Amino acid sequence: MSKTLPRQAGSSLIEVLVAVLILSFGMLALGGMMAYAVQMPKLSAYRATAMILAAGHIERMRANVAGFTSDGYKEDPPTYNANLPNVTPCTYPNCSASQLATLDKNETNQALRRELSQGGMRLLCNGACTTLEGDLWVMWQEPTTFGSFDTTNSDECPDPSATPTFPSYGAVRPRCIHVKFKL
Repeated sequence: MSKTLPRQAGSSLIEVLVAVLILSFGMLALGGMMAYAVQMPKLSAYRATAMILAAGHIERMRANVAGFTSDGYKEDPPTYNANLPNVTPCTYPNCSASQLATLDKNETNQALRRELSQGGMRLLCNGACTTLEGDLWVMWQEPTTFGSFDTTNSDECPDPSATPTFPSYGAVRPRCIHVKFKL
């Protein structure tokens, strides 16, 4: 009686190498997705901060309609990547509407610079400022990372050659929030 031993079946070295190769491609794709997943909350925080600061500036204008109608809140050219002027503070109740407008613009620009990387804004009235309508753009520069987004697309930033004209952007375009308002 002769017993034959069952043949052992197992993985060859080539099969193991192919399995490791397929697993490594999957891990690389997962790593790329994680880079974006980590970056998205920060980008969302920038947009939320920009909206909060824009809404705060619009509320300042609503509190000083006389300053708005006298063109005191216009930001032309935009303050993005520009030096802020020195403003001498005034004390209430000795402030005029234009002084309050200048102070409000300066405080908002300082908050934009503090909260957003290279933050700035541009405010234009629709027609004359007496219509109490306008457009506010908040601009900032997002930090670049290895997995950063395409910088040729720039959210709601207007085309520099279109009306209203903006200075042309540098190599990296800023991110923008555009808010239309009516006081």
